[in-house]
Amino acid sequence: MVFRIFLLSLFLFIVELYAFQAIKTLIKLKWLLVAYQVVSAIALLYIVYSFTQFDRSIGQTRQTMITMALFLIIYTPKLILTLFMLGEDIFRVGSGSTRFFMQSENFEFLNSRRKFVSQIGLGLAAIPFASLIYGVTVGKYNYKVIKQRIYFPDLPEAFDGFKITQISDVHSGSFDNAEKINYAIDLVNEQDSDMILFTGDIVNTHATEMHPWIDTFKRIKKHAYGKYAVLGNHDYGEYVTWPNEKEKEANFQAIKGLYGQIDFDLLLNEHTYIEKGADRFALIGVENWGHNFKKAGDIGKASEGVAQSDFKVLMSHDPSHWDYEIKNHDKNFHLTLAGHTHGMQFGIEIPGYFKWSLAQYVYAQWAGLYENLGRYVYVNRGFGFHAYPGRVGIMPEITVIELKKGERVA
Repeated sequence: MVFRIFLLSLFLFIVELYAFQAIKTLIKLKWLLVAYQVVSAIALLYIVYSFTQFDRSIGQTRQTMITMALFLIIYTPKLILTLFMLGEDIFRVGSGSTRFFMQSENFEFLNSRRKFVSQIGLGLAAIPFASLIYGVTVGKYNYKVIKQRIYFPDLPEAFDGFKITQISDVHSGSFDNAEKINYAIDLVNEQDSDMILFTGDIVNTHATEMHPWIDTFKRIKKHAYGKYAVLGNHDYGEYVTWPNEKEKEANFQAIKGLYGQIDFDLLLNEHTYIEKGADRFALIGVENWGHNFKKAGDIGKASEGVAQSDFKVLMSHDPSHWDYEIKNHDKNFHLTLAGHTHGMQFGIEIPGYFKWSLAQYVYAQWAGLYENLGRYVYVNRGFGFHAYPGRVGIMPEITVIELKKGERVA
């Protein structure tokens, strides 16, 4: 622990040192430089103090989210400056070494810093600085309705054109704006889908987080073919220290009850059949199964009695489940709906052209639609937010999936 603190302190010292070098190259007024140093010191002390006050028996709070936002807003730009200034130092050392061996006249090992390098670094650093502030003030509630049409040759005829609204990762304990959440619920209702599916993480940790929002989410209108949900990894309350197992279990039972309080049927490693006329499909819901998270999901139990020939829609919170167990499963799960990744709440998306996030280095399927041998998984980018109280580039999502019978049109 002491060694980790030492390494973090050393890292922050280097970042602060190089960032100040960039600032000093451009600003010559001594009082401004002193003001910069004072503000930086105060911010760093606040961040360190807040992190030391983290209580694992409580978990994430408004203060921890504010601290995380402040840390990212301050140190992401400074890290970019550090990389630029460090790169310049490597160049300066290399150039000085060359001059030394060539015995140049008027030898000076290190040239003075070049102003334009600092200008470029500050210009680039301003991009994440502004983006992270936008993410906290606007992006976290900038809801997007994403519509996706998926074709299946063996879709039962009656379900051609059937629409499913998917929401995921509500994280109600992070909300701080009732007006924006009500707006999002209005968007959900406007889609007028046949069914709505909620793929887990109703809270961050505690069931009480959802209590102020129950009436809001009860406003999600009744859908003709039902409202169903599964659990996410945060719904098990495993990211805090509990006084005892009894309290942890009581919280877990209360969280499961929350889904019913907002009129969703919770599927716990089980399935039901959705019938329309003479046709039907199997809706299957598993508990959380994550390659690096809780493995409570049991696909065998959930699909027991479901025929290989049945059309199937599976709800599984973590997309790694699809990657590791579902996409090549003998029972042929046609469509899996997942969430979990949030797209890291930070990335770049140009719909239809480009999509990037740090999430892609952790999850093979992290946002949007993926296919393997005619089997699909759709990863919802999440309704809420967690840890960092904002979203940059990867916006909160309400998904509308339309099932179509036939072959995909190129």
